[in-house]
Amino acid sequence: MKDLFVVTHTQSVHHLENKVGGWYDTGLTPRGEIDAAATAERLASMVGGGDVEIFTSDLLRASQTAAIIAKRLQRPFVSTADLREISYGSAGGMPNDWLAERQTPAPDDNRMDHRGGIEDAETRRDIASRVYRRVESIVERPCDRKIIVTHGFALTFVIAAWIKMPLDAAGYLSFPARSGSITHLRQDDFWKSRSVVSLADVSHLKPEATDG
Repeated sequence: MKDLFVVTHTQSVHHLENKVGGWYDTGLTPRGEIDAAATAERLASMVGGGDVEIFTSDLLRASQTAAIIAKRLQRPFVSTADLREISYGSAGGMPNDWLAERQTPAPDDNRMDHRGGIEDAETRRDIASRVYRRVESIVERPCDRKIIVTHGFALTFVIAAWIKMPLDAAGYLSFPARSGSITHLRQDDFWKSRSVVSLADVSHLKPEATDG
């Protein structure tokens, strides 16, 4: 079997600042560090012994989460920009209310190429293309157990890539997840079927963990 564990980074400074994340690069809060340690413990019990590879978004909040997991599992990790959150362009780091006032909803006939009212923001096609590319390369690696540390919105496209959903259809997909969640994906040996064993599980975290 192949097992893929997808982690959303834990609480970051921009959560407390009530600012737009995206590529706005803030690190973990003390709460985020505690939750990352709890996430690492849960992963250790899920992975068990043996080899595991760890991949992460190169943004600070994700790579810090990955570093805590990697230390617990005594494994190295690989950072990549392909697993970043969607870029909100010039809205990154602005107050969330500022973005909410300027965003426009995606039309049904152009969900993948809509920029949400921010001219220099990424589209769904932009983020999906790079996440699909990276997930496919990770899954093809010979190691049967892998961990991906990414972001709340990017998680949807990791799952879409895993189930081989056509790119354009992914514009209608959404898997909301709290910070520090673990999604378990598995491919069986016989049929090569790809399943979602558990989705955005946060049972290992204390209730006061920040959403988003």
